[in-house]
Order: sequence, then C-alpha cells, then structure tokens
Amino acid sequence: MNGASEADWRRLEKTVAGRVLRPGDAGFRASSVPFNTRFASVTPHGVLSVANEADVRHALAWARDTGVALVARSGGHSYAGHCVTAGLVLDLSALDDVSADGSTGLVTAAGGARMAEVYAAVQPHEMAFALGNGASVGIAGLTLGGGSSSTSRKLGLTADALVRTTLMTADGQVLTCDAQQNPDLYWACRGGGGGNFGINLSFTFQATEVPDVSTCLLLWEAADALDAFAAVQEAALRAPDEFSLRLGVAAARGADPVVSAVGLHLGPASELRELLAPVLAATRPVREDIADRTFWEAKDYLLHETSAGAFAVRTNFAPGPLPPEAVAAVLARLARRPGSDNPDGCGLALYGWGGAINRVAPADTAFVHREARFLVSMDTSWAEHDGPATVGANLRWLAELGETVAPYVGRGAYQNFIDPDLADWRTAYYGANYPRLVEIKKRVDPDGFFTFGQAIGS
Repeated sequence: MNGASEADWRRLEKTVAGRVLRPGDAGFRASSVPFNTRFASVTPHGVLSVANEADVRHALAWARDTGVALVARSGGHSYAGHCVTAGLVLDLSALDDVSADGSTGLVTAAGGARMAEVYAAVQPHEMAFALGNGASVGIAGLTLGGGSSSTSRKLGLTADALVRTTLMTADGQVLTCDAQQNPDLYWACRGGGGGNFGINLSFTFQATEVPDVSTCLLLWEAADALDAFAAVQEAALRAPDEFSLRLGVAAARGADPVVSAVGLHLGPASELRELLAPVLAATRPVREDIADRTFWEAKDYLLHETSAGAFAVRTNFAPGPLPPEAVAAVLARLARRPGSDNPDGCGLALYGWGGAINRVAPADTAFVHREARFLVSMDTSWAEHDGPATVGANLRWLAELGETVAPYVGRGAYQNFIDPDLADWRTAYYGANYPRLVEIKKRVDPDGFFTFGQAIGS
C-alpha cells in the first residue's frame, strides 16, 4: 500500500542524504524498472537512491510510520519482479564498495555491489569464489538465494563461501551474523532468499586462489540432440569437480532448435579434451571450441546477458541424467512452441550439480538442494509488444514443458530463479528447512514488514 502524502515524501527527501526520485524524474525509470519486463506495470511511488547506511535506517522508519511498502534493490535481477513495489524502492546501487585481502582471501562487498565490482576487486589477487556470469547481477540476491556458478562443483555455492553478513532489521538494528553471532540468521542468509529478514548491508566471503583454466563450446543440430544429451550427461557424471557445464536445447522464432554444451574446467585444455573425448566420439558437433584461457578470460567468455523483454522460468533438480525418452519429449514440445518476438526464444538447460555443492548437508545451511546431479531450467520469453494471446500461449507452453519433465525430476526448485507461478514454493524452494526459516522470520521481523509474493512466513 502507499499511505504517504506529498508532505510525507517531502519529509523523506529532507531526512536522507541520498536522492528521492518520483515518477517523471530523470533516472526514475532506470532505477525502478524490473529486469524481467513481465512486471513492468509495477510502478513505485518513489525510489530512494541511498547514500549511506543512515539512509537505509531513515527509510525503514519512514516506511513503517507511513505504512508504505518497501523493498530493497541491489542488482534488480529478481525473475519475479520482487525488486520493485508500488511503494518505496530502496536503490542500494551506490553502496558498491568491495575490498579484497590477498593474504587472508577475505572479500567484503557492500550490499549494493554487483559482479563487475566484485570481479574488479578479486582479479588482482588471482582469487575468486562462486560468482554470477552477468556483470550487473547483485551480490546480495545471488548469495541469499544460494548462488551457483560454473565453479560451484569445485568451490561450492556463493552462500557456502559466506563467512559473515551485516543485516539491518525492520526496526533499524544492525546485526552481525556469522557462526558465533546470530548464527540462526547467518544460517538463514545462506539460501533463505533475498528480502525476507532484513536489508543486508555487507557480505564477507572466503575466496580461493584460482588457476588458469579451459573452456568448451560445442553445438549440435537438433537431429543429433538425443546422442548429444546422452553423451554429455554421461561425461558430466564421470567428470571431476574441476569440470562443470551447461547443456541445453533452445529455439527462437524462425530457427531450428540448437543443442549447446558450454563448460569450464579448472585445468588445461588437454585435460578437458580427454574429458570430452567420449562425447566427441559419440557425436560430432557442428561447432567445437576447446581452448586454454586465464580464469578472467573464461569469465568474459562465459558471460551471458539475457535479452531485453519478458520471460518466465521453471526449475527442478534431477537426481540423474534425463533419459532419451525425456529428451525426445522435450524436443516434441519445442516443435510445438508458440514463438514470440523475443530473440531469447525458449528451451531447456541442465546445469552440472554435485561435487562441493553436495558435500554440505541439506540442513547445514538454508539451501536444501544438496543431493541433485543437475539443475533443470526451462524458460520461455516474449517481447513487450507481444499481445496477451502470445503471452498466454508461452506460459501454457512452459507449464506443459514442466509437466513433460516432471516424471524425471524431483520436487525441488531453485529459489534464485524464482517462479511467481509456482504453487508449492515453500516445499520446492526450502524443503525440510522451511519451518526453521519461519521461526527465524518471526523472531527477526515479527510484524512481517518485509514481504512479497513468496516471502518466508506468508
């Protein structure tokens, strides 16, 4: 709700050091439009670009006093648009300091820092932890939702590298959360999802020295999809933790489906070629790129920025490879795709799981998905000018694809690829950890100030 008068908004402007933007002001749209334009119709009554920690506290007190809904926005990449509200958006992007200590491996990032700032800080020290591939992804959302990357089979999740976070509660208290101080809240911040417990002002991670690496990009035509999926999945299961890949099949309007395997190996290309030899023997790709790179060259090579527009994503976790009949059924669904004007099109991808991720017990952090071998992601997209019929057709198609894959996957879903259409999200995202998350939520936010469509305790 927005219970604030114009006088209230002027009071906020006079109280804070940062700038309050209202609809029509320069910079308002850039600081409030959601990453997923499916939710572009949600327009805030105001955006506060915070200048310091005091602004965060003033904004919380003001919102509680006026009854205005408030959400914090770091990278703004919430797939469900939860980084925008009709009330007040707290833009944390100016809080982007990142420091890295090469002697201890500790990296501390402010709550508004994005991947570009984090990579710039760690690269001179030749160290890293699991980080997102998109330069504009926020460290806060990535960490709080778990955070997987191409290094996670070796280095664990982003949340697994977290050793401390500072969090401001709804009543303005700043809590240090680590293994000794507020350990329950520390546990919850490692996979309990963003926006649930407070506003995270900083994160400290334990980074690891990184070697030179190698990458691969393999492409096949749809006719070879069954052989490619079988061979690549088997290679992924047999591979050491140093190797991880994303295997997918995707199609856009007017184009045939393409199968792709994109991988990172924390070792030389000679080793990577050995790992991929059974794949290349089973089915020859139409494109093959296997090369040595520095870790930082590989980061840029693997960079992925989603095209502008609207999209929807469904996820599951698979205990093993998708069998040929499942892949064939996915291809049949792709053949009946509704299409849109978004060049991202639609498809299915498998992300390599296991390794260091699964060596953490499901109850040791809030992130419960510790027993899968693949993260399964299904998506579809449309352009902003596509009409309701096209949007509806794409959403129905995605639901049907999810039903097609359901017999071969578990009930879990990945909270960082949050799905606003997921009915059983409490179990899917958090499993047996959900009751403990609710208890922590009641204790740290008893009034339920921090809320959204799939908030803990809602």
